[in-house]
Amino acid sequence: MTANRSEAPFLISRLAAIVGETSVVTDPTSMSPYLAEPRDLYHGRALCVLKPRTAREVGDILALCNEAGAPLTPQGGNTGLVGGQTPDASGASVVLSLERLSRIRAVDPIADAMTVEAGVTLAQAQEAAETADRYFPLSLASEGSCTIGGNLSTNAGGVHVIAYGSMRDLALGVEIALADGRLLSTLGALRKDNTGYDLTRLFIGSEGTLGVITAATLKLFPRPRSRAVAFLGLRDPAQALKLLNFVKDRAGPSLHAFEIASRSGVELVLRHIPGTRDPLAQPHDWYALVELAAFAEGEAERVAARILAAALGAHLAEDATLAQSLDQSGALWKLRESMSEAQKREGGSIKHDVAVPVNEIPHFIEEAGRRLRAAFPEARPIPFGHMGDGNIHYNVSQPVGADKAEFLARWGEVNAIVHGVVRELGGSISAEHGIGRLKRDLLRETKDPAALDAMRAIKTALDPKGILNPGVLL
Repeated sequence: MTANRSEAPFLISRLAAIVGETSVVTDPTSMSPYLAEPRDLYHGRALCVLKPRTAREVGDILALCNEAGAPLTPQGGNTGLVGGQTPDASGASVVLSLERLSRIRAVDPIADAMTVEAGVTLAQAQEAAETADRYFPLSLASEGSCTIGGNLSTNAGGVHVIAYGSMRDLALGVEIALADGRLLSTLGALRKDNTGYDLTRLFIGSEGTLGVITAATLKLFPRPRSRAVAFLGLRDPAQALKLLNFVKDRAGPSLHAFEIASRSGVELVLRHIPGTRDPLAQPHDWYALVELAAFAEGEAERVAARILAAALGAHLAEDATLAQSLDQSGALWKLRESMSEAQKREGGSIKHDVAVPVNEIPHFIEEAGRRLRAAFPEARPIPFGHMGDGNIHYNVSQPVGADKAEFLARWGEVNAIVHGVVRELGGSISAEHGIGRLKRDLLRETKDPAALDAMRAIKTALDPKGILNPGVLL
C-alpha cells in the first residue's frame, strides 16, 4: 500500500502523466461499476481507475505502482464470478482497466493464429476469426462482455473444452507487463518451442497475481461447415455417462459439447426465462445437450441422426430431438445457458464450480445430494454443466419461502459438504472460474502444501513487493 494517504494526489498526478488526464477516473459515481462484481458478493474501494491504451502504458503504470508500493487490481470485462477483479475495501488500490487495449493486431489464417490485445471481447475475437474463415472455439455465456485478458487470467473453459481444451490450450503466447514495468513477450505463431520454462502457461490462470496480460496469440482452427444440436431425455447421470461414451466412440473429434442438466434446473428456466419451452413431449429427470460439428456441409446432421437413432435403440436415452434450424439450435442452447440467470430469479444460490473425474460424475451428484438433503432437507440442488470434461456447476438454491440472507449465511456449511465429496473423489474446487477472493481460504485448505509453497515462491520472485492483485488467489 502507499505509505501515506496524503501521497495519493501526487501518485494520481504521476499516473495521469502516463495515461493522460482523461484516462484517470476518480469520481465515485464513474468508478462504481469497476468496484463490484456481477453477483454482488464483493464491493471494494479504489484510489482511481486507470484506462491505458497501450502495453507500454501498462508497463509504466506497474513500474510506478511498484516504486510507490501501491496495490494494483487488473480488470477485464468485470464478468468474473470469484471476486478476482474487485479491489479490497482499503481504498488504496489502483484499478487497472484493460478495456481500451482493444486492437486485433494480426490474423494469420495460414498459420492458424491471431494476436489480439487483452481488452478485445471474446465475441470480437470470434468475429475476427470468422472474417478470416477460421474458428476460435472458446464459448461462454458472457462472451459479449468478457475479455481475452480476463479469459486468459482465469484460464476460462466453457462448453467446448471436450474438443479444444481451455485457454491454456488455446494460447500460443502472451505479452505480459511485469511488476517492475518490463514487458515480457512470448507472442508468435510457433507451435513448438522447447527452450526452457513454459512461461506462457505460467501466466495463464494466475489471475493477475504474477503480471498483467496485455496481449495474446491465440490458436485458430478450420471453421466447421455444419453443426447439429440434440436434446435428450435421460433417467439419471449414470445413463448420461453411458451416453457420453457411446457418442464419443461414434462421433470422435466431431463431438464439440456434452452438457447435462437436471429437470429441476430446466423447470427454473421454463418458469423464469421468456421464450423458452420444453423441447420434449414428456418431462425427464435428467437431460443431455449434445453438439456435433463437422467440416462438410450437412455431415454433422447426418452423423447426429445416426447416433441418436442408435442411442435410442440401445436404451441410452428415453427420448430425443434434433434441431432442424439455427433457431431451434439456439433455443436448445438457451435452456442450458439460462440456468444461472433462472436460479438468480429464485433467490439465493450457493454456487460450486467443481471438477471430478468424468467417470465419477454420477457418484458425485448422488453423494453430494444425499449429504445435502441430510443437512438441509429443504435446499434445492441444481447441478448442471460440462459432463464431457468433468466440470459440474453444483448450485444450491434456497428453500422456497426461505430468507435469502439466512440461507447465504450457511455458504460455508454447504461448501464443506460439496467440496468434501469433491476431495474424496480426487477433484478440484475450481474448474474454470478461478480462485479469486471467494475461494482463497479454501485453496489453502485443499491444495498440496508443497504446491502452495512453490506458488508463493514464484509470486515472491515476480512480485516481491506484492502489489499485483493482493488478496487474490494466495
